[in-house]
Parts: sequence; structure tokens; C-alpha cells
Amino acid sequence: MTSAFEKTTEYLRKFSLAPEFSMEEFQHWFTPRDGIVDSFVIKDEDGQVTDMISFYTLPSTVMHHPVHKQLKAAYSFYNVCHKTPLMDLMQDALILAKQRGFDVFNALDLMENKEFLEKLKFGIGDGNLQYYLYNWKCPFMTPEKVGLVLQ
Repeated sequence: MTSAFEKTTEYLRKFSLAPEFSMEEFQHWFTPRDGIVDSFVIKDEDGQVTDMISFYTLPSTVMHHPVHKQLKAAYSFYNVCHKTPLMDLMQDALILAKQRGFDVFNALDLMENKEFLEKLKFGIGDGNLQYYLYNWKCPFMTPEKVGLVLQ
């Protein structure tokens, strides 16, 4: 049976900068844990995993508001699409996050995310994410070549 680990490993190979998860690391990062990470797979009729979506939780404190004290934010993590179009996967991720009580869903413009950001009405943030990898020599690369999400 094809696993989410195998599909994720295969998917990440297309990027110039991406992690190589061991099975233990994959289980650590993607096993659903309430308030930490949510992960979902799609299987075909033969029970083979075809796609995966995941997002992690990062709550923020709301200051000086009489009622609301916390903003529950979901952050897109790794989304692996082989059969299902990425737009459909991300629409499902938004629905699942809403069902789990999240107030906002954030996504970076890494990997193939530009494909859905505008179409699904994501607002543009006020900054750019910059990575500094210590003791690594990396050439310049555009965001769609980056398959690394740092928490």
C-alpha cells in the first residue's frame, strides 16, 4: 500500500530546497495532534494514498479586547497533490480548518501555493519570508522552487 510518507517524499523531490524526512520524522511532524498539527490523506478506490493536506496551529493573543482573547490560526504546512487538483485540496483544507474552529488560515507563496492563493481569495501579507540557512551555500531561487516550511 502506498503511504503518505512515500507520496510526500516523491512530491518534495521536485523542489530545489526541501527536507528529506525519515519515517520517524514524518510520523512526528504529520501525526495529528490536537492544537498542534492536523493532517488528512485521500485514498483511491484501491486504498492507495494519493494526496495529503496538513496545517499546524499557531494561536495569537488578542490584546485589549473585552470578549476575544485569542485568535486561532491555521498555517498551511505540506500539501501533496498527485491526483487531486491543488485547488480542490486547499479548498478542503479551508473547510476542515473552519470545522475545527480556526479563525484564519495562512499560507506562504512557497511550492505550488501561488496556484491557489489568489483564486481562493487569500490576502497578501505585509512582509516577505526570508530563510537564512547556517553554513549552507544556496543559490537564489524563486518561492515556487522552495519546498521547505519552517515553523
